[in-house]
Amino acid sequence: MATIDFTDLKTIVEINSWTGNKEGVDLSGQTMKKWFKPLGFNVEVFHRESVGNHLLFTSLQHKNAPKLLLLGHLDTVFPPGIFESFSEDEDWVYGPGTCDMKGGNFVALSALRNLHQKYGQIWNIDVLLVSDEETGSDDSKFVTRQIAHQYAACLDFEAAGSDHEVVVGRKGVATYKIVLKGVAAHAGNNYHLGKNANLAAAKLLIALDELTDISQGTTVNVGKIKGGISTNTISPNAELMVEARFTQPDEQQRVLGVIPELIHQHGIEGVTASIEGGLQRDVMTPTPEQQALLDTIASILGYELKTEQRGGVSDANIMAGAGIPTLDGFGPFGDGDHTEHERASKASFERRIKEVTAILEHYSLAE
Repeated sequence: MATIDFTDLKTIVEINSWTGNKEGVDLSGQTMKKWFKPLGFNVEVFHRESVGNHLLFTSLQHKNAPKLLLLGHLDTVFPPGIFESFSEDEDWVYGPGTCDMKGGNFVALSALRNLHQKYGQIWNIDVLLVSDEETGSDDSKFVTRQIAHQYAACLDFEAAGSDHEVVVGRKGVATYKIVLKGVAAHAGNNYHLGKNANLAAAKLLIALDELTDISQGTTVNVGKIKGGISTNTISPNAELMVEARFTQPDEQQRVLGVIPELIHQHGIEGVTASIEGGLQRDVMTPTPEQQALLDTIASILGYELKTEQRGGVSDANIMAGAGIPTLDGFGPFGDGDHTEHERASKASFERRIKEVTAILEHYSLAE
């Protein structure tokens, strides 16, 4: 493959697309729309007011052919003015999103361009670019779940592993905000009249932590706690911020079922509890259908892709949770993501674009 021209990657990297910068995220999306139009894609825009718009690019389809979804996100993690430049040397490209995941979007775009150049048309391949992945896909996950059933398989373009592994498993995650309300009282004069929300929170923290089962890959963490008014006041309020992660579907079900009931079992009479939140992303686990997808790709490429499991989450969790055979990590290898040292390997772009082009050719020619 000829040396890659990174001009288009530079263009999108230099657009600040922090999740909270709707204008920048939408500008990045408009740029992608401009590049996808000559490839024959139609675009459906999911307009949003508080986050960037989500974009679904659709190609032509052979009537009975399996459809493949390519999944990416437009947003990055740095607010304006912090880390916005692009640079390169002989071996690396540097800048926000070069590996997470504007670089991955660039791999998908480049492979599709190769396909269009060779055949003049693209079939059976759609692309979903969401705008809020870095903050949990709280809005876009509903779009992803809504369209998931249309596809036979999904490739997500988060960064590759250090040896170009693709990702076959990711922990699921749920987040909660638990609010406890008690009764304030003077700690010296009327201690007996108070209903201590802080004490309830302390007991609840222990009970939540005891849901952790390291042997099953399940963790429940109270990452933030606050409450009370002053040292001489029985606390009338407390708040817990909780994250649960799991690697097994049955553990996901257990934890999601227990937590809403557990919050009322703190044992402090007169303190009430309420809860917000829930499942953010489903657990992603290896399945026979996913292995069949890996086998198909191995037959296309002439070699097996290495695989790995990761503790972090991505939108691949959502597609996998919907029952769609999903593989992640089809972006380039890079490091320093979410830091000002983010970079991606030029050689990795070469490899990934070549691999993805071959995979997409297989699906596009299927009838």
